[in-house]
Amino acid sequence: MPALDEPLKKILGGNTAKVMAEHLDLHTAGDLLHHYPRRYAERGELTRLADLPLDEHVTVVAQVAKAALKTFNHGKGVRLEVVVTDGSGSLTLVFFGRGAYVREKELLPGRRGMFAGKVSLFNRTRQLLHPDYELLDKESGADAAESFAGRLLPIYPACKQFQSWKLTKAVDTLLDLFEAEHWRDIADPLPPALRDGRGLAELPDAFRKVHRPRSKADIEDARARLKWDEAFVLQVALARRRHADSQLPAVARKPVPGGLLDAFDAKLPFTLTEGQLKVSAEIFTDLAAEHPMHRLLQGEVGSGKTMVALRAMLGVVDAGGQAAMLAPTEVLAQQHHRSITEMMGELAEGGMLGGAEQGTKVVLLTGSMGTAARRQALLDLVTGEAGIVIGTHALIEDKVQFHDLGLVVVDEQHRFGVEQRDALRSKGKQPPHLLVMTATPIPRTVAMTVFGDLETSVLDQLPAGRSPIATHVVPAKDKPHFLARTWERVREEAEGGHQAYVVCPRIGDDLAEEADGPTAAKTPKSRKKPEESEPTAEDLAEKRPPLAVLDIAAQLAAGPLRGLRVEVLHGRMQPEAKDDVMRRFAAGEVDALVATTVIEVGVNVPNSTVMVIMDADRFGVSQLHQLRGRVGRGSAPGLCLLVSEMPEASPARARLAAVAATLDGFELSRIDLEQRREGDVLGQAQSGVRSSLRMLTVIEDEEVIAAAREEAAAVVTADPELTRLPELRTALDALLDRERERYLDKG
Repeated sequence: MPALDEPLKKILGGNTAKVMAEHLDLHTAGDLLHHYPRRYAERGELTRLADLPLDEHVTVVAQVAKAALKTFNHGKGVRLEVVVTDGSGSLTLVFFGRGAYVREKELLPGRRGMFAGKVSLFNRTRQLLHPDYELLDKESGADAAESFAGRLLPIYPACKQFQSWKLTKAVDTLLDLFEAEHWRDIADPLPPALRDGRGLAELPDAFRKVHRPRSKADIEDARARLKWDEAFVLQVALARRRHADSQLPAVARKPVPGGLLDAFDAKLPFTLTEGQLKVSAEIFTDLAAEHPMHRLLQGEVGSGKTMVALRAMLGVVDAGGQAAMLAPTEVLAQQHHRSITEMMGELAEGGMLGGAEQGTKVVLLTGSMGTAARRQALLDLVTGEAGIVIGTHALIEDKVQFHDLGLVVVDEQHRFGVEQRDALRSKGKQPPHLLVMTATPIPRTVAMTVFGDLETSVLDQLPAGRSPIATHVVPAKDKPHFLARTWERVREEAEGGHQAYVVCPRIGDDLAEEADGPTAAKTPKSRKKPEESEPTAEDLAEKRPPLAVLDIAAQLAAGPLRGLRVEVLHGRMQPEAKDDVMRRFAAGEVDALVATTVIEVGVNVPNSTVMVIMDADRFGVSQLHQLRGRVGRGSAPGLCLLVSEMPEASPARARLAAVAATLDGFELSRIDLEQRREGDVLGQAQSGVRSSLRMLTVIEDEEVIAAAREEAAAVVTADPELTRLPELRTALDALLDRERERYLDKG
């Protein structure tokens, strides 16, 4: 009997295994068994053809309604157009060349089959160009038709090189081998008591039912069981990490009454929100413990996370330690340094003339600093003169040594790898406390799944004085006068004493997006158009290069914003130039700042009231929400204008409409997750490695995830090394190999 780690080459043959490995990332028997059907087809209940997504590979089950052979190019060319239907919609199959004559004889009206290909749009009609197909009612294959009529047909996630029906045959071969040996050596990750207590199927039954269901009830049984496998194994991994962290020693950092923190609070010109006070209390409780804090602080744009983090850092300095804040870009590090020193005033000038008695030094450390300034900053850290350091990746370098590092704050933590975060933490004599922050709202289920080894605090209350932000989509191609009105609004705001941001996805002059900055949305690859087809409006919008900062700034300065003070900002500028532009913008000396997404997070200029995002469809939902948060930070209302050339009916415009419809970042994060799908959130896009989640959906399965978290915590508390659960340990090693486990460390 093949074990789950048996190579597919031994089971299916070298050629088949090679294609499955290269195009579907399936290498072992376990990989194939865990490659579940995306859906199931049955007679009378087929996929709605009218709802097929454009530009994606799909497999559909449908019936031929009509077929017509046509000539073109004065009779020199021939094409076959076959219309298939599922009763609720239709789809056109197109074949060119001599093969059209052969297919005309096979694809007769009334024939039913599976058709696989990439969905494109031509003359407003969805089509598959040269699709692969397998007929289900061939005259020579009556048994196949009977089989199809009598059971649910699995439709697998597939590719052009290996269609769904080939996967069905491969899975059948594998299942037959396992059935012959009665599934004897498969390790079941769920403890028997848990499985029986929750009425879950045994693992072999789940595999049978998910791949060869006899009814919809079979599918539900299998999914319920397999979702639990994924949720439970992940939560066990996270619970073990939480347990290991709780065993580490740490120095308790308790604020000193009448110290730096109290002096800072006394000079604040405003009152902290209830949310800030509540989260601060949670953090100070963690800091007072003798094992390291591991806390995620998430909150809406502008909710005051930096203030909470600063108070935590001041409390650690009071207790004799040092605090380091790691920022993803130099612009953000400089912004944090500037705003923190301004908020602290003389308290940030410890040891200097005019500095407060209980003050400390707040230093900046970035890779582009001059030698003298860098040497002084390093000296201040190693001697303990500097209680707080704010920096970029430069903080991680070997030369950087601390006198007594007590707290690490990671801002916009998803921009850092686990190695970078741990490299900074390793500079403490004992493991320092850790606070990671994100302004990207995270649904509770994602927080439990991806950040499950961190305690979570949420700031969902905006400070008093923040103004509402109105958001509108500007259809630049359909209604060019709307774009003209956009620039009029920018000019009106500037003439009223306010300022504006104009964001573009590219720098220009063939410069790549900044290496140290947020990653802009990549330009979608232009689609290869089928023969004879005409480009759609969406195709033309995607084929055009993304709008660039340097180009747009020149056009605005010479055109609609002539006479206003227009400046540019991007990550490829020299640090001194970037800092100079930001200082002048913050001082009100720049009317319109044309920038890349380098201004996405942390930049705080209350006088800026307008945000214009060019090619807004090229940014993600969360990124648009982040950018929008740069305006409306003062007493004047904010305005965000999302400029796009995409047609009104396109998915991109629907995404922009969703952003315009709500300011609720948590709602937008759910929309973003639903659109990007699980793999992007929990797999390769987050970690560079494949996600082990195939059945679990973090948006829909909140109850399973929460219950699995409780069960996992109980199991790990009773048996941290899982010595009494070898099957669970085996499954943990198989599902969470070293590469996959690394992404759970979240950097």
